[in-house]
Parts: sequence; structure tokens; C-alpha cells
Amino acid sequence: MALDSKIPSGPISDKWTNYKDHINLVNPANKRNLDIIVVGTGLAGGSAAATLAELGYNVKAFCFQDSPRRAHSIAAQGGINAAKNYKGDGDSIFRLFYDTVKGGDYRAREANVHRLAEVSNNIIDQCVAQGVPLAREYGGLLDNRSFGGALVSRTFYAQGQTGQQLLLGAYSAMNRQIGRGKIQMHNRHEMLDLVIINGKARGIIARNLITGEIERHSAHAVVIASGGYGNVFFLSTNAMGSNATAAWKIHKKGAFFANPCYTQIHPTCIPVSGEHQSKLTLMSESLRNDGRIWVPAKIEDAVAIREGKKKAKDLTEAERDYYLERRYPAFGNLVPRDVASRAAKERCDAGFGVNKTGEAVYLDFAAAIQRYGKEQTYVKGLDSNDAALVTKLGTEVVKSKYGNLFQMYYKIVDEDPYTSPMMIYPAVHYTMGGTWVDYNLMTTIPGCFSIGESNFSDHGANRLGASALMQGLADGYFVLPYTIGDYLSPDIKMGTISTDLPEFQAAEKGVKDQIEKFMNNNGTHSVDYFHKKLGKIMWDKVGMARNAKGLNEAIVEIAALREEFYKDVRVPGTDKGFNQELEKATRVADFLELGELFAKDALHRNESCGGHFREEYQTPEGEAQRDDENFAYVAAWEYKGKPSDAVLHKEALVFDAVKLVQRNYK
Repeated sequence: MALDSKIPSGPISDKWTNYKDHINLVNPANKRNLDIIVVGTGLAGGSAAATLAELGYNVKAFCFQDSPRRAHSIAAQGGINAAKNYKGDGDSIFRLFYDTVKGGDYRAREANVHRLAEVSNNIIDQCVAQGVPLAREYGGLLDNRSFGGALVSRTFYAQGQTGQQLLLGAYSAMNRQIGRGKIQMHNRHEMLDLVIINGKARGIIARNLITGEIERHSAHAVVIASGGYGNVFFLSTNAMGSNATAAWKIHKKGAFFANPCYTQIHPTCIPVSGEHQSKLTLMSESLRNDGRIWVPAKIEDAVAIREGKKKAKDLTEAERDYYLERRYPAFGNLVPRDVASRAAKERCDAGFGVNKTGEAVYLDFAAAIQRYGKEQTYVKGLDSNDAALVTKLGTEVVKSKYGNLFQMYYKIVDEDPYTSPMMIYPAVHYTMGGTWVDYNLMTTIPGCFSIGESNFSDHGANRLGASALMQGLADGYFVLPYTIGDYLSPDIKMGTISTDLPEFQAAEKGVKDQIEKFMNNNGTHSVDYFHKKLGKIMWDKVGMARNAKGLNEAIVEIAALREEFYKDVRVPGTDKGFNQELEKATRVADFLELGELFAKDALHRNESCGGHFREEYQTPEGEAQRDDENFAYVAAWEYKGKPSDAVLHKEALVFDAVKLVQRNYK
């Protein structure tokens, strides 16, 4: 089938406005006759559920946690982008649009990204109105800061964790609608299949994770907002519960899965400490706003640090290599995440890593403490030559900005980041691939929408920091409510959809058969055993850098592992109640298919771009080398039974507002 992105015609700055002016509307009385299922209650799903219910639709929301406020969005630390130009440093909607397209290495749809930039300012107003405690300057105005990939300050943030505060805003809006009976909340439920009737998504099959009961739920439209698939690597910055099941189930029912190889490696994570971990701790990118990243300039110093014979503070300025500032003087420590991550890997691979494993670089706040301290002495009329005072005052400023992160680091690593540099290393973070959607956020299955990180994203091949929260809330608050109304307008007199239809029976049987198979398998290895093996293949051969040899090996190894999994996995307990091993089994089964498609997608894309770095395609300086002539398209895969049989469909990316050039952050 031909992919129709349904991008409106006309100038890029008018597309969204003109689109909204001509869509079909549903009047308030008729909205009461329409049911919508929302799977996932993070920022995208929570904001969508709340807004749709406020508009009058009957919403059924599902989350596998015991409360929507435990959605993984709550872990997002850094901030949210908006083009308000509060600092007067030259920001604009076009600048945010351009930085996002460039940051994604020109592999995103222009129209979607421009729409995102347009509504970004509305998000901040919405969140302030909800009472989200965004940071403020001394004059009471909203404060913001600069993030990687931008030369302006446009990242708004809240003390603590921005994602937490934004999610609580969406959660409070949801709770009001739950209280009104407009949202039926189904906590501790997991969607295990999509129900399609006459070619349209009309419901889901879900498992009650407490009782084990398999339930049927019908609706006039289904919205998937279940996040990304970073845990295909086993270790990532995502909580272990984060999974791809909902998105993968709709893929198997006909939703194309696009660009799975676009996965972001986040540069500022606490390094792996052993085999015991189930999650890697993310240190917010906001730290790069003030911190300086370096490694020893001489390899013998790096060796001495690894052996415990030297400490970071023993090295003079001349003995340090601030490699990002050296390689990218214009952006320095604020280059995009994919660039910063590869640069850290390059230094560590060359032998300059600073922890025992050799896989860490320093993030140093000494200069920031001195700068802020001096400034404070001038503000307070104190002695700027008093070194101890400068350090004390500077530490207080840094603490006010990043105190919670420093505390977290101290508790995990047992080192004080105020007096010695943090150690960081890249880790799997955000997935830019996902279910393909058109301009309306609808998948290739009519009536099935996908929003936030679960869709193939407005970010392109790399995401700029603080743009995930922006996309989730843009989709939920300001885009989906318009587009879904246009889709639902013909269904206003349809009435409730029965769950007794044969399509529901067939989907339920498929779910029960899979569960029964797991429960009766009686293999010898745990689910985690297979998940860890998959993660190792993915990280070693489909990770930060890839090549054709490794990808071909990964495809064969994952297919063999999947076969072994079904033969030899052991799921203890019963399916009649709470069983986390059974939950994991259904999720890892999906990862074992997704991982192979991921590698297949990476193998077919003979270029490097953003988070997809093929070693065979790089510039002499080691930067990603795109092939715009052959690969300026979205790779959307159609399910055909096995990942090896998936069929590729291409959506050409047409650029009218920006010129395709090789990214340059120098």
C-alpha cells in the first residue's frame, strides 16, 4: 500500500491553521456518544485522556502501573522546549523548527516539526495555568536555559524533575475527569491485542494484572501512548516495566513500524557498575548547560586514574582535554546528544576513559561554581578575591539549579560532585522509531492513533534534549483532540460497539493461547535470562556504532534466541493472578521480534544519520555521513509473520523550508 502522510498543502507556517479551519467537528452533545480508549498514561496519554474527556468524549484509560502518576514520563528531568524567546536571544518558532530538523539530521517531516514548534508556546501557558511550578527568575518571570543542539535558551524547567511536575499537571487534569465519570481508569491493566472490525480499530484485549482476568473493551477509536522500546537493550534509562507491547501488537495487526533503528544514546548517564543492574540512571542533560566535559589529555594520566594512582583534581587545566569544546567550538558541551555520545565513545575507545572499566568521561562543575560565585560576590557587594567565599556562594547557586541530581549522584556513586567531577557515559535512552502515523497521528489502521514516543516521531534520527516532553504534550493537548474529532465525525450515531462480536472472541482466544503456551512451557531458563542475552546482542552489534558484519550476525543470533526462548523459557506461578514473570514473558516475546526488525532496518539504511551510526559511512572527522539521494525517506515496515519477511514501504521526505546540508556544530 502507498503511504499517504496527509500533509496539508500551502506554506509551512499556514498548514496547521488551515487544516484546523477545514476539519469536521463533533458537537458537544454528540461527543457524549463516542468512546475512546487511551493506552498509556504518561505525558502523551495523560494529556490526551484529560483533554478528550474535558471535550465530552467517554474515555477509557489503561496503564500497567498502579496509578497513572507512575508513568515513566515522571522520570524526565531536564525540561521542555518552547519558542517564547524570553531571553531575547533570537529564538522564534522557525528557529525551534529548524534546530529540531537539523538536530534530527534532516530525517523528520517538515510539516509535523513546524506544528510542534507552533504549539510549543501553548504548552507552557497550559502548564502554568495548571499550576505546574516552573522555575522563575529573580523578577518572577519564567526562567529557562540552553540545551544541546541550540544556541538559544528555550528549555523551561521545574525544580526536582520537570517530567514529574508536568505529569502531575496532566494527572490532576485526569483526576478531575475521573471524578466526573468521563474517564474510566483501568490501573494495573496491560493491553495484549487490538481488535479490528470492518477494517477499523474498535477495541482492545487487556489483562487485569492483579486477577489475571482477560477483558474485552470496545471503543470508536484507540489511542496508543505507551512510550518507546529502549528496553530491547535490557539496560536503558527506562524503568524495567517500560515496554513495546501495545505498539508491537498493533504492528502485528497492520500498523507499519517505522525507523526502528533510530534510537538515541544519552550522553550523561551514570556508567554501568556491574551485572546486577536493571536500570541505568540518567543524569539530566541540563547538567551540560553548566558542566564541562573532559578526559585526560595524556593516556598515561588516564591509566593512572583508572588504577587509582591519580584523581581528577590532580590534573592541571593543561593536562585536560575538553574534547567537545575542542572539536565543536561554536556549540562546545551543548552539541546534540548523538554527537556528544559518539565523541565520548571515541575518547574511551582510544583509551582515555576514567573509571575502572574505561567507559566514563568527566563532567566537571568547578568552572561553573567559580563563575557563579564571583557573580554572587558582586551582587552582594562581597570580596571577589576571597576564594573560599567564592566557592561557597557558587556551590549554593549550583545546588539551587541541580541539587537533586547531585544528591542522586552522591547516593549512587558515593562521590561528592561539588568537589570532584561526575563520571558519565552514554546509555540507551529514547527511541525515535515507532508506529508510522500520518499528519493526523493515525497509523495505517483506521481509527488507531499513536502519540508521544510510541509513534515514529517528529524528531527525525535524533531527538534534541527537552523535546520529548514537548512532543508528548503537544500531541495530547493540542493535536490529537482536533484530528480524532475529524475521524470520529461519521460515527456519532453508531452507538456502543458490542464486545460479543466474533472479532473480539478471536482476539481474546489469541491472547489466551499465548499465555497458556508460556504457562505450560516448563523450560529451564528465566525470562530475564533471554532478555539479557538479547540486550547484549543489541548493545554489542546494534548499539552506538553499527556495521554490516555485526548487523548480519545480530539478525541471525536474535532469530535463534527467539526460537530458543519459545522452547526453553520457564514462567513460574499461575495465570490466574498477579504474575510479573508472565508479564515479562509477553513483553520479551515482543522485544525478540522487534530487535530483529531493528537490526534489519539498521542494515538496510546504508548511511549514518543522528542516532543511527554506521561505521562504514562517516566523514574523515568521524561525523555521521548522510546519503540524501538514496535515504531521505521514512522506512515503514509491514508485518508479514516474521521480522525477516517484513516488507519495506518508503515515505519520501520532501524539504521546502530548509536546505539539506551536512550537519555542522563547529
